[in-house]
Amino acid sequence: MALNWVEAYRETSLTIEPIAIISSADFHSVSRFTNPGPTASFRIVDNFSDLAFFVTLVKRGSLAGAAQQSGITPSAASKRLTALETRLGVRLLNRTTRRLSVTQEGEAYLAQGARILAELEELEQGLGGSRVAPRGLLRVNATLGFGRRHVAPAVGAFLLACPEVEVQLELTDRPLNLAEAGFDVGIRVGDLPDARLAARPLAHNRRLLCASPRYLARHGAPGSPRELQQHRCIVIRESDATYGTWQLHSASRQETVKVRGPASTNDGEVALGWALQGHGILMRSEWEVAPMLRSGRLRQVLPDWETPPADVFAVFLTRDHLTAKVRAFVDFLAEHFAAHRVQGAPYSGW
Repeated sequence: MALNWVEAYRETSLTIEPIAIISSADFHSVSRFTNPGPTASFRIVDNFSDLAFFVTLVKRGSLAGAAQQSGITPSAASKRLTALETRLGVRLLNRTTRRLSVTQEGEAYLAQGARILAELEELEQGLGGSRVAPRGLLRVNATLGFGRRHVAPAVGAFLLACPEVEVQLELTDRPLNLAEAGFDVGIRVGDLPDARLAARPLAHNRRLLCASPRYLARHGAPGSPRELQQHRCIVIRESDATYGTWQLHSASRQETVKVRGPASTNDGEVALGWALQGHGILMRSEWEVAPMLRSGRLRQVLPDWETPPADVFAVFLTRDHLTAKVRAFVDFLAEHFAAHRVQGAPYSGW
């Protein structure tokens, strides 16, 4: 096995020991070592290899998937994970017959390990005098509606621009924990509750109150947020804690209104269909209702009142040391959605 060595030195009380830093391209070769020996150099090599193995394991979501990518058997992958946990003295993953889940210690190891591997890649890029081309597996999470309508087409265009990147796009009804689920990038709409995540704005977006002309002709339009309580409202069950509670503000005035109506759902597309049929007032994002507002199929209700922020962001675990594939993807998304960040564009350009 050929290794490109960059020697650094660690001073101890008795000796100065050489430490080996290896190219990330050699991780797969190094991973085949089961007993590298007692020297400091190989201990460092093994530690880097363990980091790469654990990141791969969480991203693939199974020992079988990690084994396949690493070129080893599932049994060997299981033994390697056990040996890693024994060396660290903590459990990194909870394992059942159906799934793997990352422990708190595993989440910390994953986040810091991914940062270290990204720093190593950045070092190699600097030594090579050029940026490494984006390649490898990139796992992306987005919510169902926005993911289908806007993220999936953007991923398709990205794959044409970066053919050496393999993208796994997972669409879910709620945002997933990036570290726990092993995702590189998440696409989020609205507030970002996790301060540990780095975020890059992609697009402006607002949630608007709207109803069909048919509904407004029958029931009239509310003149204030409080009047929403006398109207039929279509509620989306996205969070039990906020179910049926709409928050609005106008200048310094704040209103929190508990609404109800003939139907509720956990799917935004279903709720939009009901609104178009005239069943009630709906709160929905510009990116989805803007075409209906322009065509007149929907009309905005209480236009002088605003709802909580709903801008679109790309989020990731580390800000300062991004891998080439994550950096390329986030940059591509920012360019792809640039028209939706133009100030003053009607309905944010949607």
